[in-house]
Amino acid sequence: MPFALYMLALAVFVMGTSEFMLAGLLPAIATELDVSVGTAGLLTSAFAVGMVVGAPVMAAFARRWPPRLTLIVCLLVFAGSHVIGAMTPVFSLLLITRVLSALANAGFLAVALSTATTLVPANQKGRALSILLSGTTIATVVGVPAGALLGTALGWRTTFWAIAILCIPAAVGVIRGVTNNVGRSETSATSPRLRVELSQLATPRLILAMALGALINGGTFAAFTFLAPIVTETAGLAEEWVSVALVMFGIGSFLGVTIAGRLSDQRPGLVLAVGGPLLLTGWIVLAVVASHPVALIVLVLVQGFLSFGVGSTLITRVLYAASGAPTMGGSYATAALNIGAAAGPVLGALGLATGLGLLAPVWVASVLTAIALVIMLLTRRALTKTAAEAN
Repeated sequence: MPFALYMLALAVFVMGTSEFMLAGLLPAIATELDVSVGTAGLLTSAFAVGMVVGAPVMAAFARRWPPRLTLIVCLLVFAGSHVIGAMTPVFSLLLITRVLSALANAGFLAVALSTATTLVPANQKGRALSILLSGTTIATVVGVPAGALLGTALGWRTTFWAIAILCIPAAVGVIRGVTNNVGRSETSATSPRLRVELSQLATPRLILAMALGALINGGTFAAFTFLAPIVTETAGLAEEWVSVALVMFGIGSFLGVTIAGRLSDQRPGLVLAVGGPLLLTGWIVLAVVASHPVALIVLVLVQGFLSFGVGSTLITRVLYAASGAPTMGGSYATAALNIGAAAGPVLGALGLATGLGLLAPVWVASVLTAIALVIMLLTRRALTKTAAEAN
């Protein structure tokens, strides 16, 4: 695989750490900026909404820019937002910086997804995607726990500074690894007009792939967001085990995208037919045995593996279905991912509000996965076309 892919994955790692790190920093932020924890939670929602909106907007705005320039600009805005966030004493300004950093993150990921597919043969998009998304999964294993520890030891502002500093080697890697003769600049003279690329959103195959990707990712984030109270209260483990559970989930997700990436190009039907039912079964079993610590930790690992394996395969289907939108396809994949990331926690919270208990988000994940499986069963032929058939 090209060196440039790994440099893009490094940047995705930095951005993924920033996206997920707030879970362990919200109480400290709320205390210092004199807001409630619920209000501080808006920082997470703002980031998710910024990602959903930012992906197509940023991709459309910079669609004629050279890919390296777009990626560097996004990294600079991302780093600058964290510098301001690290210094501001005002919550509203911190909220604005989270929206800006989300827009930059969305723009970067949208362009990176489109660029990654031009660095490999047309039938290896899934392999390229698995390397790119490994940055996010490694962030959950290493970056998020490290950010939480750093924030606990030196304050939450230190974590923001660390993210800004990590953008420097990521930018150097992009400059060295990504050239301006790949991706968008390569097709700038021949790529369809924006209106034509946007019209791809009306094609049933693309709508199907995006909807399924959002459903699976929504289920994942519904359960993942509320994992901590399940570990400490349902299973009765000490708070230190929350980090262990998050690391296990991250390890599973890394293995999931890595293995699925080797199968999702030529055998997507196999991945979905086997992984989908196992994912649903895993959520149900987790809800049933969550009070048993050993079973819970093992299932967290398994569900990380299955959810990211199935989810990354569906996002690969988005990229194949959006082959008629070479400069916007990455933004469609990014939007699908983040619609799920934004809606999942909301649905999980609604489940908790109904009084169904701490395991309500896991049952929400089960329902969303079941809906996705029914749709997959009815549309499996259109969904799993190979690269040759797609072209």
